[in-house]
Amino acid sequence: MLEDQDLRSIQEVRAKIALAHEAFLKYREYTQEQVDQIVDRMAAAARAHSESLARLAVEETGYGNVRDKVAKNLLNSDLLHRVIRPMKTVGIIREDREQGIVEIAEPVGVVAAILPTTNPTSTAIYKSLISLKSRNAIVLSPHPRAIRCTCETAALLSRAAEEAGAPKGIVQCLGEATIQGTNELMRHRQTGVILSTGGPGIVRAAYSSGKPALGVGPGNVAVLFEASADVDQAIASVVEGKSFDYGTVCSSEQTVVAEAGSRDRMLAALQANGAYLCDAQQTQALEKLLVTPEFRINPDCVGQAPGKIAEMAGFRVPAETRALVVELTGVGKEHPLSAEKLSPVLAVYFVRDFAEALDACTRILNFGGRGHTCGIYSKNEERIREFAFRMPAFRVLVNTPAPHGSTGITTNLLPSMTLGCGAIAGNSTSDNIGPMHLLNIKRIAYHVRDAEQAFQSEEGRAWFAGKPLPAAAAPAAVGSAASTGNAPAPRIDEAVGRYLAERGLASASAAGPPTVRPSVVSNPATAVVDRFLARQPGGPARGSTIESPGSVSGNPAQSPAATQIPSPPPPAPEVNVVGFVCEEDVRRARVEGRKIYIDKDTIVTPAAQDLADPGDVLVRTQ
Repeated sequence: MLEDQDLRSIQEVRAKIALAHEAFLKYREYTQEQVDQIVDRMAAAARAHSESLARLAVEETGYGNVRDKVAKNLLNSDLLHRVIRPMKTVGIIREDREQGIVEIAEPVGVVAAILPTTNPTSTAIYKSLISLKSRNAIVLSPHPRAIRCTCETAALLSRAAEEAGAPKGIVQCLGEATIQGTNELMRHRQTGVILSTGGPGIVRAAYSSGKPALGVGPGNVAVLFEASADVDQAIASVVEGKSFDYGTVCSSEQTVVAEAGSRDRMLAALQANGAYLCDAQQTQALEKLLVTPEFRINPDCVGQAPGKIAEMAGFRVPAETRALVVELTGVGKEHPLSAEKLSPVLAVYFVRDFAEALDACTRILNFGGRGHTCGIYSKNEERIREFAFRMPAFRVLVNTPAPHGSTGITTNLLPSMTLGCGAIAGNSTSDNIGPMHLLNIKRIAYHVRDAEQAFQSEEGRAWFAGKPLPAAAAPAAVGSAASTGNAPAPRIDEAVGRYLAERGLASASAAGPPTVRPSVVSNPATAVVDRFLARQPGGPARGSTIESPGSVSGNPAQSPAATQIPSPPPPAPEVNVVGFVCEEDVRRARVEGRKIYIDKDTIVTPAAQDLADPGDVLVRTQ
């Protein structure tokens, strides 16, 4: 038996991925009816044991409370299951006869599921259901502080799946989760995709593994109270969200921003809804307790009851307290409680007006919550839209508790425990992750037109019909009808004619390219005409001077009509075409502000394609 825990963990990973992959090869041949029956049985088992699993999670981790963890288990075993049940994930999932396109679902293989300690059982249910719904196998990697409750959940789901006819080994869970074992899981050759939920470190590791990954960023949810909001209802909603499972959901409210005129009414409503208003000394004590000197969340405070956190900070609050409220005057490291807190501690921030509230919410989101979630309470649709367009977040919740709205309980967002934060947070998607993210789509495309029929331009039709391209039209002159929509100004035409006559040129195209030489500006009045000639086919090059017939080459003083044409831009540098691009290459290029040049032979991984919009980082050279 191996004595080293890391080696045991790595060996366990290899053995369980092999079992899962063998099960996947059989499961991928199942029909939609078979898949749905298996997922139905798994969801039913999770619902039946939602309370016992919640108790187990609280006992093992010490995070959150049983009541709300039951709700999260039901979110996935009830609501999520009901939403994904009608989804077509096997065989032909869409057919458009008019367009000649047929789409076929292809599973990705073994899902490597990295789980958090804050939501261990609910996330295990969620990831297992969406993985098997899309005909994949799954290997769960629990947080070291939540191994027992996660493995118990996985065993329950595995039994239910196999009883419904799934291949043995379709759901696996690591019993000895270590960093080395988790890295082996993410990098294993038979891992199809990584579905990662956790801290920034594990998410970065997932994206750096070389495998397709779906990971999420942290949340620092800013909520704006707009002047038209019903303050009493809005405060009740915020306290409900902030206190949910003692703040362990990453999309729970972190800071409420409101106009100063509503301060007294808001604070009174907070107290009426069970919030405790901390004074300056208590706020300072909470800052030191909740945020470490390295500016990390104190894990001992995550998901703890308000009373316990207050005692740890050195003061007492009433037993019925649902949240601790601190008033801030700024955002950033000088104000530690303006960051994500993962506990029932809510910051409030008062500003002069709506414009300043928008700026404050933007700063809060950029301070650790880019791309995740924000919220607004308002009856003014115009301001709701303005808020949505301004915020650097991909879930904009309106008049609803943030944890409930973001996960699809009180909104029609896809029920999910993995909330993508988009490219601005280094994520590959901004969606709520569901079964369709764990599928690849194969497309049958039928011939619907000949090549020349695909193009509307005269050039495109000619080229694909095997005809010569039409001659290029000369650009319109400054002040011409083409550029202004009006008749050309006579004085411009006369000036061009005189200018050409002085140089013995009938027209720019007929005369051919004139002799050119370096010069200086001797007649600024003709600069407009020089620029006009420089744009003509066969015209003089920029940065050169047109010589009159009798001038002496190389002597500007003997060419009084010589006029400088602006110098050309430097030639484009040679590009280095690469042969292979992965997701990490794209991310590094984006950070460094450079392009990656590819051609038709370059291999680009699907994850790199997803991360890089065409023409953004990846530039095709041919």
